[in-house]
Amino acid sequence: MTTSVFGEGVQRREDPRLLTGQGRYLDDLGRGALAVAFVRSPHAHARIRDIDVSGALDVPGLVAVYTWEDLPDLLAQPLPLLIPHPALTHGRTAYPLAREVVRHVGEPVVMVVAEDRYLAEDACGLIEVDYEVLKPVVGIEEAAQSAQLVHEDVPGNVGAHLVQEVPALDGRGARERIETAPHTLAFRLDIERSASMPLEGRGVYARWDGADLRVYSSTQTSTSVRMALAAKLGLPLPNVEVIAPDVGGGFGVKIVHPWPEEILVPWAAMTLGREVKWAEDRREHFVSSAHERGQVHFVRVGFDDEGRVEGLEVTILHDHGAYTPYGIIVPIISSTQLLGPYRIGAYRVEFSSIYTNTVQVTPYRGAGRPQGVFCMERTMDKIAQYLGLDRTVVRERNFIQPDEFPYDQGMIFQDGRPLIYDSGNYPEMLRMLKELIGWDAFERRPGVGLGLGCYVEGTGVGPYEGGHVQITSDGRVHVSTGLTSQGQGHETVFAQIAASELGVPIERVSVVTGDTRRFGYAVGTFASRAAVMSGNAIALACRKVREKALRIAADALEADPADLEITEGEVHVKGAPGAAVPLATVAVLANPLRYAFDEETKRATQFATAASPDRPPVAAGEEPGLEGRDYYSPIRSTFASGMHAAIVETDPETAEIRILRYAVVHDCGRLINPMIVEGQIHGGVAQGVGGALYERMVYDSHGQLLNASFMDFLMPYATEVPRIETAHLETPSPLNPLGVKGAGEAGVIPVSAVLASAIEDAEGFPIDRMPLSPSELWHLRRER
Repeated sequence: MTTSVFGEGVQRREDPRLLTGQGRYLDDLGRGALAVAFVRSPHAHARIRDIDVSGALDVPGLVAVYTWEDLPDLLAQPLPLLIPHPALTHGRTAYPLAREVVRHVGEPVVMVVAEDRYLAEDACGLIEVDYEVLKPVVGIEEAAQSAQLVHEDVPGNVGAHLVQEVPALDGRGARERIETAPHTLAFRLDIERSASMPLEGRGVYARWDGADLRVYSSTQTSTSVRMALAAKLGLPLPNVEVIAPDVGGGFGVKIVHPWPEEILVPWAAMTLGREVKWAEDRREHFVSSAHERGQVHFVRVGFDDEGRVEGLEVTILHDHGAYTPYGIIVPIISSTQLLGPYRIGAYRVEFSSIYTNTVQVTPYRGAGRPQGVFCMERTMDKIAQYLGLDRTVVRERNFIQPDEFPYDQGMIFQDGRPLIYDSGNYPEMLRMLKELIGWDAFERRPGVGLGLGCYVEGTGVGPYEGGHVQITSDGRVHVSTGLTSQGQGHETVFAQIAASELGVPIERVSVVTGDTRRFGYAVGTFASRAAVMSGNAIALACRKVREKALRIAADALEADPADLEITEGEVHVKGAPGAAVPLATVAVLANPLRYAFDEETKRATQFATAASPDRPPVAAGEEPGLEGRDYYSPIRSTFASGMHAAIVETDPETAEIRILRYAVVHDCGRLINPMIVEGQIHGGVAQGVGGALYERMVYDSHGQLLNASFMDFLMPYATEVPRIETAHLETPSPLNPLGVKGAGEAGVIPVSAVLASAIEDAEGFPIDRMPLSPSELWHLRRER
């Protein structure tokens, strides 16, 4: 295989192991460990009056029972607020075990440790908790208007309030521009609450040897879990290791660190001197892991006769559930990414983030972008419908043009940096999409509609990621980085980068992620950042190693480093392949030995000694070994973009919705592996179809989740996911050495907007809320 594999559709190297059952997931580990189960609140809002554990004490195999009162001081505090923000004036986080008050169904109250999970569950069933039931607050608007408080010290249930405004070039604000615009529209748009639902739930397994703690967690951020454990358990950081084994999906829910269980299980292992494990069951995941998506948008827009937006004002109500461990990242992303690929005359956005007695909200694949894109794209469609214009024409007239990059949207993005788009070509992307879906040739007929949606996605958020690269004396390249993997293809993509940078066959490269023993400082896998952050860090580390290899080989070959190149794992003089030294030999030379026994190594060593007989074996400022470490820290995010289109058919009697065709054009800068990018897009579209037509979390007025199982929480089968036609546009990012942008969330972001546009085109009446089931569509028809 050629050593220039960057940009090639290399088969995923991790697949044979995973597809043949050789994966090692959390629950595959610690088969002899003690098992943990939790007593969780059955009430959405209640005061804990008493906990009686006596009934559980005679259960055979019971090892320990813990309540909040049993926790040491460091653990008895609220969990960390991970991302503070000045606008988050009333941030609140949960205790590891509930203290005095529970604020959503599923909140952990008691931890039970037993010889196995069955016995632990039996003991949980015998523990009696006396609750004083309080009135819950459910629903964003009810919470914003209710006198009942989720937290007694949070007025109006408002955890955060933020306004950002970008005036027009003439200095006028959005409200003034809307009032003086030739045309105005006002409307409301809703997205309901959903959740990511990875096939593998959360899980933790801990071992303590009296001095060192090793924890395995199904997490998206092993290094951050390590930091949290060291702080919360009072341990020196070098004495804590955290390893993410194979992780069966994350989609954002496993970003939070630490989850209560991630510190309680290791603490129990330390306290009991035994290995301890907990693996989440499906109902636990429904009622105790994070949700997302729920938002209400009130829109006012002013525009001219050509459909150009002169002013846009959006007010957002965001449901962040009972706690805010991840701050207000989701509504910040919604409010800024809402602008999409458009040049808006003046923009004002205001959001309030509201507490409710429901499961906490943290980012889920797309992280606020599906809501923002739904809002902006529905706005574009409404302008087009009002003026009687083609929907693509309205978009074209509002696009940022290719010669306007970098384009400053005048706002502050989620990373705290200016919202500046680095590169893109939106007119060309729309042209490609129209050609791919056959927009101009589409023939309208009853019950069949065509829709589209455009988006811009901030990717590769900082602050940093790192990479370590080592070439060993067998010529193999070992790459490690701190972020974790949950199916993205990191083992393949990072190997492609290393192979291309070092000029070695990809088969000689191995990659390790998510193991703090190999790499201790990292941020995590989320926000479409892995390729941008770790990919560039690995490339920079490879360049350090390459420079050192050429310098060492130059001595051995008596050549100028500038005259050398590396191909197929050998360093040779350009144009003279016979004058070469293998990288394996260079690795030996980088770690000088007293004697050299291998003839080839001996020969190379003699060359090096002859070239510099008076130089010490390891030069001042050098380190032995052929390895390097580097970090990549961006000045700001890079912005990927895409456009989707779909043709749908709605059944005239049952109102069932069938997707006939689905097309995607995507720009993630330079493509490292087109096949993996397409796989990411396909998976995202499938998840987006679920969010648009099936998946929702349904709470009743008592705060009870009514569909907490896969019997009731509907997800699309393969039969509901259409064949996806894709095309790629590459506008390299000028912000990073590889010119790449993120792709992990791209597929999911515009799907609700696209399908709403297509269904509206098929039915002839507005679609202003998602997800949309056949029964809801049937009722909408009856209302017309």
